[in-house]
Amino acid sequence: MTRYVDTPCTAPLRASELTVGDQVLERTVRLTRADLIAYAGASGDHNPIHWSDRIASEVGLPGVLAHGMLTMGQAASCVASWAGDPARVVALATRFSAPVVVPDPGEAVLTVAASVKAIEGDQVTLALSVTQEGASKPVLGRATAVVDLSEGRA
Repeated sequence: MTRYVDTPCTAPLRASELTVGDQVLERTVRLTRADLIAYAGASGDHNPIHWSDRIASEVGLPGVLAHGMLTMGQAASCVASWAGDPARVVALATRFSAPVVVPDPGEAVLTVAASVKAIEGDQVTLALSVTQEGASKPVLGRATAVVDLSEGRA
């Protein structure tokens, strides 16, 4: 199932402790075919491109693909973990820019990183980078998250 590897990044107590450009998060996410099956069951998205090599090949895909919302959810989970409470994540936006191919056997290795894009009071906007090991372009494009670091949110 999904495994995470973190760098030692922890959320600051206050937005005032951050500077635009600070890298605040880097996490490795490993997705397997078992993760895709579990997500399909939870989401109700049983499209065979997410589990069948034959179907994926027949429709011209490079292999079985992770669900886009699963990929975005993994990024959101990383941000929520950094923030210390999912309720602190008040906005998330992205575009899907490249598919995540999940080999079998094996796993897709994603890197989720975040840097401070803007600070307005207690709200911090993070620029997210989500890449797949061995891929030529980012998985998510224009990805941002807004995190509220005010005292009452944690």
